[in-house]
Amino acid sequence: MAMNLARALAVVGLGFCAAQDDPCKSAHKSVADCSSDPKCTWCKAGAVPDACYTKENAKLLPPSVFQCDLAAAEQPRRRSEVLGQVETEALGVVWRGNGSNSHELLEALELPKEFSWCDKDGVSYCTMSRNQHIPQYCGSCWAHGSISALGDRIKIARKGKGVDVNLAVQHVLNCGGIGSCYGGTVDGPYQWMHDISKKTGTGVAYETGNPYLACSSDSKEGFCEKIDTTCKPENVARTCGSFDKEGGACSGLSKYPHATVSDYGSISGADAMMKEIYQRGSISCGIDANPMLNYESGIITDKGSGVDHVISVVGWGNDAKVGMYWIVRNSWGEYWGEMGYLRVAKGALMVEEQCSWAVPGEFTAAEIGNQVHCHEGGDNCKVASKANTVVI
Repeated sequence: MAMNLARALAVVGLGFCAAQDDPCKSAHKSVADCSSDPKCTWCKAGAVPDACYTKENAKLLPPSVFQCDLAAAEQPRRRSEVLGQVETEALGVVWRGNGSNSHELLEALELPKEFSWCDKDGVSYCTMSRNQHIPQYCGSCWAHGSISALGDRIKIARKGKGVDVNLAVQHVLNCGGIGSCYGGTVDGPYQWMHDISKKTGTGVAYETGNPYLACSSDSKEGFCEKIDTTCKPENVARTCGSFDKEGGACSGLSKYPHATVSDYGSISGADAMMKEIYQRGSISCGIDANPMLNYESGIITDKGSGVDHVISVVGWGNDAKVGMYWIVRNSWGEYWGEMGYLRVAKGALMVEEQCSWAVPGEFTAAEIGNQVHCHEGGDNCKVASKANTVVI
């Protein structure tokens, strides 16, 4: 018996020693970030702080102290489209960064049991549903979620009037430097938009000047290797002359419809999400997409095991059996789910782990009268020369 006890203590000692120098523990500080790394798993403990560990070290930890979801960690997962903290910060993005404390200053209001920007007082302030996977597969959910939520907020600012503003996801892919078709960040899009808004006064182009190609400069899918998606004027906003007669070949525009961002931030938790959505509009959030792959309808209650996708949340509802649920717009097209949407129970799919918001700044709209009128071929708005070009 003494020998068995000694062996047990040795194993426990090895487990604790391994845990102290664990690379996953030093690299990942949140459940969402840990779960997005296929080498790691999150372990809960009563006597010591919960933390992230490599799957190998997690197996050595004493089960009487640590509860590690190794079964979930071993399950095959879809390729993650969300970068972890280390990769995010390597791109120059501030992890869970905030441009100001304006979210904290929002008034504490009594919130309704049900609320949706897609049906507020009989008016829909939700912009178009999108499909990130055509004309070929592209893991650009992180750009789609943020662009869709910002588009909603612009529509809210316009009180639902006029033709919808649909922003260019491809501009973010071409010039953002905060992700690609192989994944991106929850925080990055709004931080980049805010940065270029301050530096150039332009911001994100509209989709009519930069249609979605589902390509990034590193993508090898479909026709992506045959086209140029590097950040240059033609890949910010462009047009092409009429059969090469007016304006010549396709060229970048120096003036084009665009939208800027005046503020941004990061939140987590149901209360913060509801306050932000209700008072300012839709938000983008990380989510576990594995249980969503074959979703058709209903409310998903699966807790989730790792954030690998980004969506936009437009509101919430209440179900007699499930209780509160989030109204989520995905970016897989309207053929999927409930016309491109899904309902996610509160506390499910890790949707409350990490969300981002942005406040619209200036945007081009007919009622504002701030459009620069360009010719069909763009000859009077063409970028003058490479020497005088500011690429954003």
